[in-house]
Amino acid sequence: MQQETPDPRDGIAFVGGRYMPLSEASVPILDRGFVRSDATYDVAHVWQGRIFRLDDHIERFFASMRGLRMSLPYDKAALTEILVECVRRSGLRDAYLQMTCTRGIPPRGTRDPRLCENRLYVFVQPFVWIANAEQQRQGLTMVVSSVARIPPDSVDPRIKNFHWLDLTMGIFEAYDRDALVAVLKGPDGTVTEGAGFNLFVVRDGRLATPESGVFEGMTRRTVLDFAGDLGLEIEVRPVLAEELAGADEVFITSTAGGIMPVTVVDGRILSNGRPGPVTGRVRDLYWARHDEGWRMTPIDYRD
Repeated sequence: MQQETPDPRDGIAFVGGRYMPLSEASVPILDRGFVRSDATYDVAHVWQGRIFRLDDHIERFFASMRGLRMSLPYDKAALTEILVECVRRSGLRDAYLQMTCTRGIPPRGTRDPRLCENRLYVFVQPFVWIANAEQQRQGLTMVVSSVARIPPDSVDPRIKNFHWLDLTMGIFEAYDRDALVAVLKGPDGTVTEGAGFNLFVVRDGRLATPESGVFEGMTRRTVLDFAGDLGLEIEVRPVLAEELAGADEVFITSTAGGIMPVTVVDGRILSNGRPGPVTGRVRDLYWARHDEGWRMTPIDYRD
């Protein structure tokens, strides 16, 4: 029976030096990235045919590799070309674009990570949202999880990694408590982040976001970049769990959705159960900057 030709809009990958349909891409079972979570990655998003903050994502990816003592035979220009080509071949205008470096496979008879040849995996697939359009209109329900975040002294969260078991257990707890997302607390009892998102609290028109125990997300960075344009003050500081209960507004930020309002925290309704005005202003400017082409890399889809 003749096999159906893969649709490039389902995704394109770059593995082992060649491009292929995402459905054909694989990771060797002995790669330490698979068996030891020994990897780092970064995720950019493609919006209306342009990649948002591509240079910043690549810069952060290389910084993460340095932090884990990894390296690749590609410089930033070469990696940019691979990422852009994956998007171009897919034809996707709105997409999730991931670059991953794994430790690789150790030589037989040793587990010395210094002897591994680090490997690059790149793929693009249709855009992935934390919350759908209706959930974003209504606002998300959140819980403060009983699961503690991995201490930053153990795994530096500023290096994007696959250590997600604590975050995944938080997701399960959120679902068990009829919520969509969960934010985890750190060892000192302050809140940190959730699965794939950063947190902002709004009180009396002033924003606060946790300063430690978090991955410093690109959407979080974007809010910090343009808050002054909205006349908003932002504090990067420890945020107590109790502050969420007393907040005027809460929102989360993520490449997988942008600025997303939270209207219920641990069963308490915020902003009369509707997305708040400050969150709306931040969200509107975030997407307006996309439309303006701010820090966007356009894709030439010809050929």
